[in-house]
Order: sequence, then structure tokens, then C-alpha cells
Amino acid sequence: MGILIKNTDDIKGIGQAGRIIDNLFKSLSNFDLEGMSTWELDKFIENYIIQRHAYPIFKGYRGFPAASCISIEDEIIHGIPKKDVIIKKGQLVKIDVGVRLNGYIADAAITFGIGSIDKLRRKLMEITRNALRKGIEQMKPGNHLGDISYAIGNYVHENGFNVIKNYGGHGVGIQLHEEPIILNYGEKERGPLLKRGMVFALEPMVLSGDVKIIEKSDGWTVAAQDGKPSAHFEHTIAVQDPPLVLTAEL
Repeated sequence: MGILIKNTDDIKGIGQAGRIIDNLFKSLSNFDLEGMSTWELDKFIENYIIQRHAYPIFKGYRGFPAASCISIEDEIIHGIPKKDVIIKKGQLVKIDVGVRLNGYIADAAITFGIGSIDKLRRKLMEITRNALRKGIEQMKPGNHLGDISYAIGNYVHENGFNVIKNYGGHGVGIQLHEEPIILNYGEKERGPLLKRGMVFALEPMVLSGDVKIIEKSDGWTVAAQDGKPSAHFEHTIAVQDPPLVLTAEL
């Protein structure tokens, strides 16, 4: 099918879905998540989205059972919310949300540090957030897809961390996962040319330890094999000059 080009109305619609996620994350940033189960947190997220006449697109997607992915500490992505998983002080909690509104889809993720977190986790969050910025800066017409991947991966590696190899960002907007896959490492000036109107979800997934990962027994949760913490930030962005973040202002 190739990489879809969205028109002005499409981008506006994706942005309206994106603003729901932006406001959701702003609301959650004011919460004390410590002591809450990930199931309770997911129910809040689901109700928040539905109350705004939108739909949590992850729910039921390929059989996923919840409205959001909530991944804790060494869990990187696709964590299933559970009643018996309680959020604790000092942890990194990654929340990934997709919203469909009036046929348009936006996708974003955020990492929260719960209470007082240690120096490693603070740096991990900072580097992951900055890596996302580095990728977004490359989302201009005339650049190559590889420029995005290189910018993210090179920044992460220069700062002593690793990116997950098996998963990446993706096209988004009409479907949740569209072409292309956008790895968080690559080579400059490689891959398709970027054109105005392309919309991508960029999502650095950064490991504080080794690159080896495992899939947990629930069939969804992806975690670091060495048990070390990870961070994850994601935005939906339209290619233009300057790039347009549709899920939040960084």
C-alpha cells in the first residue's frame, strides 16, 4: 500500500484525537499513582477516553484485553494492566495509549517516575525523551526515513544506553499501524523520502542494560531479559517544516 499521505483535514482529525491523549497525560501527571493497580489506572484511562466520545483503539486490537499498555520497570512495551500489579515508589511506569476519534487515530506513550527515582532512572527518562525530540527534528520533507532512525539511535548510544531492536515506530492516522516501520536505529540518507502529509508515530524504547528481550507468559508483555529498567516515549507527528506534533508539544 505504501506510505499514506494525509491531507489537511486528515491531519486536523488526527490532531483532535491526539489532544485527548495530551490532556489525559497532563491529568495523569497530577495524580499520585503510587499504590494504584495498573488495572485501576487502565479503567481510568478507558473512561477518560470514552467520556470524550472517542474509543481506546488498543482494546480488542489483535486480542489485546485493555484500553492501554502499562509496562513497569524492566517491562518495555505491551504490558497488560492487572489487578494484582501495584505501582510502587521508585518505579518507572510506561503508559501507551491509542485513541480513535471520528475515524482518525493518534498514538502516544509517556514514562512516569513514581515518587523519588534514582539517578539512573532519571537519566534514562531524560535520554529517551530527548531521543524522541531528535527523531522529530528529522521529520521534514526531503529527509529520508533513515535520518529519523539514525538520529534516535545515535543519540541513545552516545549517552550509554541501548534501543530495542525488534520493535519500532510506524505510520498512523487511518489505521493504528500503517507503513512504514520506523526502527530506532539506522543509517542516514537511507530509505524512503519524507513527504509533507506523512504521519508517523515515533517511539524510542530505551534499555538501561543489554539489548536482549523476552516476551512474558501473557503473550504480550515485552521485557528486558536482564531485568534492568527501560523507558518509552512516543508522539504522533506530521511531516512538514517544522514538523507538527499532533499528540503534545514537547
